[in-house]
Amino acid sequence: MWQWLHSWGSPRWFYLRSGRLLFGLSLVTAGFLAVGVFSGLFLAPADYQQGESFRIIYIHVPAAVLSQNVYITVALAGAVWLIWRVKVADVAAKAAAPIGMLFCALTLLTGAVWGKPTWGTWWVWDARITSTFLLLFLYLGILALRQGLPESTSGRSCAVLALAGLVNIPVIKYSVEWWFTLHQGKTFSLTQAPSMPAEMYWPLLLTVIGFHLLFLLALLLAMRAEILEREQTRDWVSRLVGGYSP
Repeated sequence: MWQWLHSWGSPRWFYLRSGRLLFGLSLVTAGFLAVGVFSGLFLAPADYQQGESFRIIYIHVPAAVLSQNVYITVALAGAVWLIWRVKVADVAAKAAAPIGMLFCALTLLTGAVWGKPTWGTWWVWDARITSTFLLLFLYLGILALRQGLPESTSGRSCAVLALAGLVNIPVIKYSVEWWFTLHQGKTFSLTQAPSMPAEMYWPLLLTVIGFHLLFLLALLLAMRAEILEREQTRDWVSRLVGGYSP
């Protein structure tokens, strides 16, 4: 078992094995997203207080959950790179960061769209919104280090920044409970009974799963491209590009 897990740390084997997952993962991702988004936007009943504007949660909440989970992934991958120097871990950290940044930006954008009809303003310096805004800057900082530093040192610097920024994740998660805030409380939880009717909750659960599958698919594609770029001088890449069996 450990030998099988260890083999995934090899760029060559990761590239070859991950390619077998792409088609099936694409189908499953499309299924979850199609059913979840359609059910949330068209089949779920309108909220008794927010009306139709509440439907943005089927995009906003999955993006918000994912933006935090992707950051944790970046930090953990960076830690693996710092401690054990597993090449694929640094590849994963580099590939995941821009994806997480996009989902974080989507979180802030959809939150602003929801805030305008609900609060009467696009933006407030609410504790959760502000800490999510800080998360966006952490992502941007990681990307800036990747671009501005040489390959030999950028991975270590990005890992240190990502690990230091982990302190912001519990702030985002518990800010509504710790401080007086306009932001509504927890909408989605896997450990507590849902606070909304089942016909509203199940589409949300499907979209949360679908967004995570979408991230996994995007991550695999980005990692495969990064591996080819890093390993372009290796014989196995030459044989692969040349059309020969590796």
